[in-house]
Amino acid sequence: MNRISEIIEKAKTLGRRRLAVASAQEAAVLEAVADAYREGIVEPLLVGDPGAIEAAAAGANEGRGVDISSFRIVAEPSLNAAAARAVALVRSGEADVLMKGIIDTSLLLRTALNKETGLNAGRLASHVAVMEVATYHKLLVITDAALNIAPDLSAFVDIINSAVTVANALEVKTPKVALLAAVEKVNPEKMPCTVTASILTQMNRRGQIKNCIVDGPLALDNAISAESARIKKIQSEVAGDADILVVPDIEAGNILYKCLLDLAGAKGAAVIMGASVPMVLTSRADTAETKLASIALASLLGEKELRA
Repeated sequence: MNRISEIIEKAKTLGRRRLAVASAQEAAVLEAVADAYREGIVEPLLVGDPGAIEAAAAGANEGRGVDISSFRIVAEPSLNAAAARAVALVRSGEADVLMKGIIDTSLLLRTALNKETGLNAGRLASHVAVMEVATYHKLLVITDAALNIAPDLSAFVDIINSAVTVANALEVKTPKVALLAAVEKVNPEKMPCTVTASILTQMNRRGQIKNCIVDGPLALDNAISAESARIKKIQSEVAGDADILVVPDIEAGNILYKCLLDLAGAKGAAVIMGASVPMVLTSRADTAETKLASIALASLLGEKELRA
């Protein structure tokens, strides 16, 4: 796949995934869910305060409203109860995908990743974005731009593995993973992230990180520009052709992600990986296409063989 639209088109062919929305009483979320329903991608289960959900639906689309008459509403007035019920629906097999409504991300993740009652899969949760950038020749997977602040070595292994799962869903069999830094040389004293990158690269070469090709540290230009890599004489299977960009910390990831969306005009989709099913967390600032694409991406990842 080379376009965000292809993710949406592929999701349409898979049949409707049952989507549990925790605290669904939020207009922008209902708009996205209704779009996904019209496209034949999901069967929504709206968990939350029924009155508030109806009011949010009426106020959606700048007051024009959104039709939710075909959606099942599960009454849970409190945020905590709504999170628990939405997770329970997925855990019991009544839903396939989990989506955040008007609820704090921390509350939903705490509930979803609870070892006893949640969807914990024994892996670190991470934010994985898929970006279509006009100046790049294929889709880019970027991680982690929103969840993990300063990952350590073991965290990066989980982050890479989750990103590889997403790339596989995009039909990239053996994705090329670039570990980003400001430079391509190891600088242990002033840039510890370069040391982490070099260790992860070696772990991949020795089979400790599988089903991908990892290289780093690589500066961003080296990762995405074959010409830059040629000029700098970088010999790498990844340089200039990366499928996955792994950032050193949340600041770098968040800036890169928002720069591509807001300055470069990129199209995007994003999910939270690491649980037994993918989770959708859309922002009010996201475009309608981004929200729909995020739900579609989660639908692709709902395939049992691709689950986080």
